[in-house]
Amino acid sequence: YPSEQFKKAHETANMNVPSGLKTKAEFEAIRDFLRPVMVSIQNSKRILLDGSTFQNSPAWCIHPLMVEDLIVRNITVRNPWYSQNGDGIDIESCKNVLVENSKFDVGDDAICIKSGKDEDGRRRGVPAENIVITNNVVYHGHGGVTVGSEMSGGVRNIHVSNCTFMGTDVGLRFKSTRGRGGIVENIYISDIRMTDIPINAISFNLYYGGMSVSEMMEKGGLETYAEKEPVTEETPQFRNITIRDIVVKGAQQAIFLQGLPEMKLENVVMEDMLLQAEKGISIIDAENVKLNRIDLITDHKTAIEILNSRNLEVNSLNYKFEGPQVFTVNGKESENIRLMPSAGFNIKSHTQLGEEVPESAVEY
Repeated sequence: YPSEQFKKAHETANMNVPSGLKTKAEFEAIRDFLRPVMVSIQNSKRILLDGSTFQNSPAWCIHPLMVEDLIVRNITVRNPWYSQNGDGIDIESCKNVLVENSKFDVGDDAICIKSGKDEDGRRRGVPAENIVITNNVVYHGHGGVTVGSEMSGGVRNIHVSNCTFMGTDVGLRFKSTRGRGGIVENIYISDIRMTDIPINAISFNLYYGGMSVSEMMEKGGLETYAEKEPVTEETPQFRNITIRDIVVKGAQQAIFLQGLPEMKLENVVMEDMLLQAEKGISIIDAENVKLNRIDLITDHKTAIEILNSRNLEVNSLNYKFEGPQVFTVNGKESENIRLMPSAGFNIKSHTQLGEEVPESAVEY
């Protein structure tokens, strides 16, 4: 951690050395420094990690911060599944990065992209950019490839391909919350295989509260909904994202897309997917979303749920499910929705519109 943060923590607690702690406030001021990351590389250029094994870190395992020209290949990262903040690698505010041919089995997010938290991240203003992640395998972890939640300096130009997630809590995980600010954009993901995913295969959660996915599910799930708030520099934004050629064999939910009422999740293309999950697809507070050539197998009562989303297209949806509706559309802001599943099926008779949604909002 930067020494300025360390000094600030001690000043807040009004003490000079981390000893003789007497109050909870004194402990809270230094707690983040009692479990350091295992490998910390800061403000550097031309770094290579090749062929090593990293395991049993106190907190994050590998933390490159503001590194330019970083190559990580052929490594193995192992932390116990129960380890607190036991991330594999956290790539923070780095530029020109390659992560390839590596294996992760960890206690938190496996391959995570960050760029600072809240005001500190925005003030630093160094994005994570130009990152390629390919040919990796993730076993246990809260997320296979994760963006956020600390992304206040921005994340852009990310390419993820040919990765396998087996038993990972969430496969592709994007997370943030009000107060972060920052823009996540220009993300391209392809050729991902997932098996036995306990929660979401693909998740965008803009209400992240610092808990693990399982903890959020225990407290009522991810489908938190709130009223609009003013758009400020603290409002996070996710846009221009393409995800294609995905195979999911077993998940609690296939796709969960949730933006903010005041800042929609924008310009998302998902296509050429085979998705087998208990629950299908949820789209909440999103704009300009296209789902093309999706094969969906689910036992849930509804294949796709839409809430307060606009300019949405579903083309060539093939599905196998047991419920009475293919689509449900709710929310007074839902508009310009085109539902075009596979030919030969009367999709209108299997679509349920909420009372606040006019029939003109949906085209079949």
